[in-house]
Amino acid sequence: MHEPPKSATLSVVIPCYNEASTLTECLSRLLAIQDHELSLEVVIVDDGSTDDSWEVAQRLSHRSSNVRTVRHPRNLGKGAALRTGFRMVTGDFVAVQDADLEYDPRDLRRLVEPLREGIADVVFGSRFRSSSVSRVLFFWHYAGNRILTLLSNMFTDLNLTDMETGYKVFRRELIQELELREDRFGFEPEVVAKLARKRPRIYETGISYRGRTYEEGKKIGWKDGVRAVYCIFRYGAHHAAWPMQLITYLVIGSLSAVVNLILFALALRVGSSILVAAPTAFVLAAAFNYLACVLLLFRHKARWGSVTEVFIYLVVVAAVGVADLVITEGLVAAGLQPLIAKGAAAAACFMFNFLGRKFFVFPEPSAGAWRPSIG
Repeated sequence: MHEPPKSATLSVVIPCYNEASTLTECLSRLLAIQDHELSLEVVIVDDGSTDDSWEVAQRLSHRSSNVRTVRHPRNLGKGAALRTGFRMVTGDFVAVQDADLEYDPRDLRRLVEPLREGIADVVFGSRFRSSSVSRVLFFWHYAGNRILTLLSNMFTDLNLTDMETGYKVFRRELIQELELREDRFGFEPEVVAKLARKRPRIYETGISYRGRTYEEGKKIGWKDGVRAVYCIFRYGAHHAAWPMQLITYLVIGSLSAVVNLILFALALRVGSSILVAAPTAFVLAAAFNYLACVLLLFRHKARWGSVTEVFIYLVVVAAVGVADLVITEGLVAAGLQPLIAKGAAAAACFMFNFLGRKFFVFPEPSAGAWRPSIG
């Protein structure tokens, strides 16, 4: 365990879009948490605001030497604003502070403590662990947050209570190592998935929360919820625990099996023999399976990138294809209807498909626990 430093600097990134009415109060509350043990570096990122937010931010930076500002020429989204801010910070730890006053900056001191004590690399502030006062708002937002957190936990193998929280505090070198891509609110599930891959020490503590209504300026909507689900799959599936990868592949495999059966039935309908229809349908379904695996499950950058990869994939496809044909013909010879025989063969080859892709076509090396770089 590291000795807590005598003093530390917390870098706070404030993504700002049309928050002129609350930005001054937000910064005032934020700067008030400083003392001789904790100093602040504040970066305000104006994300193409159309109100007076940029002018307010500039006035605030002129009043305080530890406040810097940067502006996007057009609105790019919260995730894009955070990427800009993360590149600029230099403190020991990095936090995000929304400008809308939903989160109380006083809670940041408690979030920073496990980092200063050397026992944590990331600390999440949970709205659902809080013993502090919290505003009562929308049931379906609450339910949606809990469902998204559960789904995220299933893929990351974490036991967070609030994945979507806006209060996450990181060691600076850790957050700057992550290659983040999401421009809007997909930042939350993306950063959690990519943190889980690095296996840092993650802690969680309760915080207060004073959420806004849409009339008061809340910006997140149902489309962002749909995007969050996509991000959980997109960034988490290929590193998920075995059970979740198997479930995801079951979905992909089921769709591939449907494609296989449809193509097989069409081939029989136009007069093809089983010897022609079965392998043709299988190869086309295998191509669909491969693309779906690349997009959602295993290695996203795989695009027939090497001769070895293509050869291994073709060997796996050929092996499963032979098994599919043998099982189909055997069951037809035993008296089953061709479509029933084909369905049974597809089910029998499911696990072989999964194991072949996971361990031979798309092998993924294990990541060790994250540790700060020295020097």
